[in-house]
Amino acid sequence: MALAIALLLAGVLLPCWGEFALFKKGSTKANGARCSHHSECFSDCCLISLDSGSAFCAPRARITMTCLPQTRSAINIVCPCQVGLRCRHKDPSCSRRCRLI
Repeated sequence: MALAIALLLAGVLLPCWGEFALFKKGSTKANGARCSHHSECFSDCCLISLDSGSAFCAPRARITMTCLPQTRSAINIVCPCQVGLRCRHKDPSCSRRCRLI
């Protein structure tokens, strides 16, 4: 009985989880949308395009990707890591990369 209820809830809640996350975050912009501050983006990363000079919302860095430890200014040069990853370097001469905690 408990398994049937758990499966029913999973079937109802999981397909809507992404919509709930968007609702919870508010009216933030999706990846690819123009931005002027990282707080405008759902990912919290407003990345500057060196080619055009404009900025757009970008996803956070994945494992082994180049990263910055955290977002401090309005626009990022490199995005911070996804949740669950830390921005670290193994060798001081190499750039920081996202790694498991």
